[in-house]
Amino acid sequence: MPTVKTVIVDPQLMFVQGLQAHLTIQKELDVEVLTTLTDGGNIRQELSKFPEVDLLIMELNLKGEDGLELIPMVRKYFQDLKILICTSYDDYRYVKEALINGADGYILKSNSLEHLMQGIVDVLDNNRYIAPGLHITPPNHKKTSKDTAQPKNRFEDRFIIKRKLTKREHEVLSLIAQAKNNKEIAEQLFISDQTVCVHRKNIMRKLGVRNTVNLIKMALEHQLVQY
Repeated sequence: MPTVKTVIVDPQLMFVQGLQAHLTIQKELDVEVLTTLTDGGNIRQELSKFPEVDLLIMELNLKGEDGLELIPMVRKYFQDLKILICTSYDDYRYVKEALINGADGYILKSNSLEHLMQGIVDVLDNNRYIAPGLHITPPNHKKTSKDTAQPKNRFEDRFIIKRKLTKREHEVLSLIAQAKNNKEIAEQLFISDQTVCVHRKNIMRKLGVRNTVNLIKMALEHQLVQY
């Protein structure tokens, strides 16, 4: 098999260095890491610099970006590129969405290096790869009720929190963070005051806060809004 030209996108420098070192010394494949990126903000421009790239290994939780939303953009402009998601998130919904959006494989950082190499081989052979222990439908022991949308604990990270909200809820949250009232938000989004009120209540419920002050504080602390 010819040299596998690879790009790694992950904000964790230590992980990237370890992964790059392993890919360089392992003997199963001839892998060349062309470049590594810490965020996905300029991923299209960076990939365009390497028309020979074969494989993209990407985290979902990127600085200022949502990896799940980047996948279809990458697939649109780099149709022959193989995309292997390597992340810490094992929720079946993320696995399913990643594959639907165009990823070729999905593996956890807690999986073995052997699984990683198998994943790379499989996607390069035009096969879909899902690492052991992952699912695209709810495992039998998992709850599927609306209660699963509630925050599990206060240590959830920005990626998980952000994925709880719909696109419209993100829009409403952004305007709330700008200290706009329901009427002003309604006018800007061309919806009714009552609809804004419903969105506000749903956002608070999903994020586990009880008042606007704490809602804005959480939005800012977790970078859920941008100016």
